[in-house]
Formats: sequence, structure tokens, C-alpha cells
Amino acid sequence: MTDQELKDKVIEAIKLVYDPEIPVDVYELGLIYDIKVFPVNNIYVLMTLTSPSCPSAESIPVEIEQKIREIEGVSDVSVELTFDPPYSTEMMSEVAKLELGFM
Repeated sequence: MTDQELKDKVIEAIKLVYDPEIPVDVYELGLIYDIKVFPVNNIYVLMTLTSPSCPSAESIPVEIEQKIREIEGVSDVSVELTFDPPYSTEMMSEVAKLELGFM
């Protein structure tokens, strides 16, 4: 499996994770800032939350890590939270904006 194929599988896995307060997955919401595939299939995800006081601050990164670990061939997963740049609705995909009535 190439790094790009693995990255695509990671994105598919992340799309299974939803913010409990919003009916859109965290990838389409724009909460994922970066995904890197390092040698020996180590995955790094840089993400944010809709707000630093998000009630699911503990559960969302853990759930993302669990979903990625389920992908065959993944060695290790590191999920890092950042609030820089701060999240805004501009980061949402067209799909999310349509779903939530922003368009």
C-alpha cells in the first residue's frame, strides 16, 4: 500500500467520527489540519476542535486514534490537538456547509 493509499484510508476512518453536537463528520467540518504518513506506517494527525471548551475534547481525538488503529498495516498513531489557527466555519467543506445550512 502506498503512502497516498494509506492516507486515503486514514481519511475514510476519520470520516466515521462525528462531533456529537453536529451531524457532520470531523473531516468535513474542517477539524483535521494535517495528516502525515511516516515510515513504517506511523500516522500523525493534527486537529482542532470547534472550541477549546468543546465537551467532547477528550473523546474525539481518542475516537479518531481508535479508528485509525483499526486500519490494517498501521503501526502507530499520534493525534495532536491545536487551537492555532482557531477553528472557524470557513474551514468546513462545501458538504458540511450545505448539510448545516450555511449555503
